[in-house]
Amino acid sequence: MITEIGHFALILAFGVAIVQMLVPLIGAHKRWPGWMAVAEPAAGAQFALTALAFGALMYAFIRSDFSLALVVANSHSAKPMLYKISGTWGNHEGSMLLWVLIVTLFGAMAAWFGGNLPPTLRARVLSVQSAIAVAFFAFILFTSNPFDRMAIPPFDGRDLNPLLQDPGLAFHPPFLYLGYVGLSMAFSFAVAALIEGRVDAAWGRWVRPWTLAAWVFLTIGIALGSWWAYYELGWGGFWFWDPVENASFMPWLLAAALLHSAIVVEKRESLKSWTILLAILAFGFSLIGTFIVRSGLLTSVHAFANDPERGVFILMILAFFMGGALILFTLRAGAMEARGVFGLVSRESALLVNNLLLAVACFVVFVGTMWPLVAEMFFDRKLSVGPPFFNAAFTPFMVALGLILPIGSTMPWKRARIMRAAWPLRYAFVLALAVAGLAYAMQSGRSLLGPMGMFLGAWLVAGVVVELAQRAAWDWRRVGRLPRADWGKATAHAGLGVTMAGVAGLTAWAVDDIRVAQIDAPFDVAGYTLTLNDVQEVQGPNYLSTMADITLSQGGSVIAELKPEKRFYPVAQMPTTEAAIDYNLARDVYVVIGDQQQGGGWTVRTYIKPMTNWIWIGCALMALGGVLSLTDRRFRVAAGARKTRAQAVPAE
Repeated sequence: MITEIGHFALILAFGVAIVQMLVPLIGAHKRWPGWMAVAEPAAGAQFALTALAFGALMYAFIRSDFSLALVVANSHSAKPMLYKISGTWGNHEGSMLLWVLIVTLFGAMAAWFGGNLPPTLRARVLSVQSAIAVAFFAFILFTSNPFDRMAIPPFDGRDLNPLLQDPGLAFHPPFLYLGYVGLSMAFSFAVAALIEGRVDAAWGRWVRPWTLAAWVFLTIGIALGSWWAYYELGWGGFWFWDPVENASFMPWLLAAALLHSAIVVEKRESLKSWTILLAILAFGFSLIGTFIVRSGLLTSVHAFANDPERGVFILMILAFFMGGALILFTLRAGAMEARGVFGLVSRESALLVNNLLLAVACFVVFVGTMWPLVAEMFFDRKLSVGPPFFNAAFTPFMVALGLILPIGSTMPWKRARIMRAAWPLRYAFVLALAVAGLAYAMQSGRSLLGPMGMFLGAWLVAGVVVELAQRAAWDWRRVGRLPRADWGKATAHAGLGVTMAGVAGLTAWAVDDIRVAQIDAPFDVAGYTLTLNDVQEVQGPNYLSTMADITLSQGGSVIAELKPEKRFYPVAQMPTTEAAIDYNLARDVYVVIGDQQQGGGWTVRTYIKPMTNWIWIGCALMALGGVLSLTDRRFRVAAGARKTRAQAVPAE
């Protein structure tokens, strides 16, 4: 009964979405207040119905309702409760229902909290947002219905993919989808502004919180996915430039560019056309990511489906929204004149350079991701584009971004002088050079990658300190009274510096050791001593485990007892690797147990990973910076003031 209610609610939400897509848009065109007013209750009803459908599907997973084909394919009665819940979105159909739930959530939030928007813009934004929901409701109901029934329910299910039975992967998709789908609001604002033919400072102020929220969620989602890949897949890395990893990273880069570009629109009413284009492309790349994950064109450990029919449907959605928005952009570009002029050296120019670096970096990742497919389709050649290409092609843009960021942040608007802006940063530069020199002197090799990363990290963090001091007029008693947006910006930029330092340190100074270890025979790796004490067979809740007991010591003192595992899930007939990691701010000791060898020994792979946790700390700081900026009351007060002023002006 519950599942039938959920199915009916999904169909009803589809109908409400069609009404919300058409009626307010016509009302805005005709200036009919009653028709425009339909958008708000429709958005709330659409979200409530979709939430009911999603709740019904989750209930089916929790209760192990094997009358649903989706539950049979992705659950098992012996599975822990957390993974029964996460199984709701750990598959193609359920994840698409989560996707459309978030689309309707953002639409409802725009209706509930968008009272300060002009009525016509608000109606058009909600109509465009609902058009996106209509497309995905149709996709779910016609190609990916999560409520399909089994004619004869089996006794038990086939279990969730064992790789997804992990806390990191349980929470990774919701955060990632909140970021992906959150960019739909920026897209809706962009298309609505193009329909109205007007982009001004108020538009920049309205679009920034939505973009910032999406960017924060994307940051958290990408970090969780990277952390999961690091400790779960057993290969010792945090980023492989996998097509699906790239699919989430490209919108993140464009969202970061959009955030900075929207600031120029808000403050100076410049870069309007470019900002609108970024808003379209950011959501477009989210759709491209959806296409990559679900079409089966590119192989990935993260891919959900290999179904050409679904891929074609998503490609049609992508073509409709991207093609339509870009055509509208071409027709309306002339109406978006830039009012603010600025010099070649100014904060506006620095933000433009920032945008170009991020956009070109995104393009590089896109080319590297899609080139194997292009080569196979048009040149009949099978190519593999791996980390060496991405590291060589992508890294220079990030280095350039790190170098200019502190200087650009301290430049004044409209016109600036480079030396005047750079002079207060001289001590930050000297400190960064000292940190790089120390790193170079301490390392055993002669690679410049580690020292360069230390320089960029110290340069960004020290630059943030200087910028905060300048904002407080060099009075440290006033620093605590700075607006939260300033603290958010500083925290996010510092987080980028910490992440850059962590990535460089890990890449340059990691140590890898693989050997056959004998029981009770110690061996040394990079100053640490490891002893394989025992290997046992252990029964888990729904898996069998080969668990090793390894003692980690240094200088005769025991540091940790590590228990790496090899698990086998009988229902899914799949093995997984569970690394054992001794975490430390300076380094990780990462141990993986392999197969038993002839002679009684076991394959043991050991990694010494310097500064790995700096990457996660930096990501957390970037997300925290976004949250701090979102809580800045200027977003609300300024919007309310504009509304009051608009009501006070008499009609002509």
